[in-house]
Amino acid sequence: MGSSFGGIFRFTTWGESHGPALGVVVEGCPAGIPLSVEDIQGQLDRRRVGQSKVTSPRGEKDRAEILSGVFEGLTTGAPISIITYNADADSTKYDIIRHLFRPGHADYTYWAKYGHRDHRGGGRSSARETWGRVATGAIARKILATVGCEVFGFVRELGGIAMETFDRDQIEQNIVRCPDPVAAEKMIDAIGVAKEEKDSLGGIVEIRAVGVPVGLGEPIYDKVEALIGQAMLSIPAVKAVEIGEGFAVTRKRGSESNDGFTVENGRIRTLSNNAGGTLGGLTTGEEVVVRIAVKPTSSVEREQKTVDIDMNPATIIVEGRHDPSVCPRAVPVAEAMLANVLADLVLRNRSARIEWR
Repeated sequence: MGSSFGGIFRFTTWGESHGPALGVVVEGCPAGIPLSVEDIQGQLDRRRVGQSKVTSPRGEKDRAEILSGVFEGLTTGAPISIITYNADADSTKYDIIRHLFRPGHADYTYWAKYGHRDHRGGGRSSARETWGRVATGAIARKILATVGCEVFGFVRELGGIAMETFDRDQIEQNIVRCPDPVAAEKMIDAIGVAKEEKDSLGGIVEIRAVGVPVGLGEPIYDKVEALIGQAMLSIPAVKAVEIGEGFAVTRKRGSESNDGFTVENGRIRTLSNNAGGTLGGLTTGEEVVVRIAVKPTSSVEREQKTVDIDMNPATIIVEGRHDPSVCPRAVPVAEAMLANVLADLVLRNRSARIEWR
């Protein structure tokens, strides 16, 4: 089972949703980077359950503990191991449906592949695994800061309600992380209605990286777009990814789609950014713009058709503590994965050429 991601900057997550603990081991982080638990915890708090009325009420604090790789406040170059202990796992709701395959979940495919699965909250397939990704992303942000790069994200659309204005300062000022405060209130109301109707909503999350160096990416097969696509599609509930204008460019002519070049303050820039900050598998120095489609939460307390492990038809109602929409909590996860990709490419880029003097 693949649980590792990255090249030079590489991480491996471990643990299950209802197991005793979750953790991550991060390799390839350069020595000498200031790093504290608080740096990591700040990002984890944005991802954790129970943070608002639109998230799962499961009471996990997600407290991080650094076990290795940091000494006297600095990274040592050794593997960084981070752990958190599950404190509020309740498997009783899953025990009564352990022989049934939940629609929209990985129950059937895991069972078909491995012949055995952890039924407690999906085990390894649970989105709780993303704790380690976000912890790693906090370290990746430190690496990116050394080259002046920053990553942020927001909910662009939820339940068919799309933002109409953009104010970055508003993103963390509302519980759905939408940069349009008017749309945010509509989204919150829509989530409330879906929750009352025992249903769920999906949406679109956008992630941007600013201050990106030119030339990040490793053609041919490790193009920056390819790595971003893999990173985003590995996030639970993500069903599609687009970079820049994405599918919208299919409705334009080449003369409209191409980003013309200009020189600004001694630097080559593009007049538009339809390509989303990438060309030929390399970053252009413009904003990297990524959007992901997040499906509605699969666990709903409505009767659905299914089968059991003996292939008998059945019905199922999935009870428990679930997000009525995972979009707000998907924002820090998607940010982390974009940061992880770019941090790895920053380190890989240092070996791209030798400057002869």
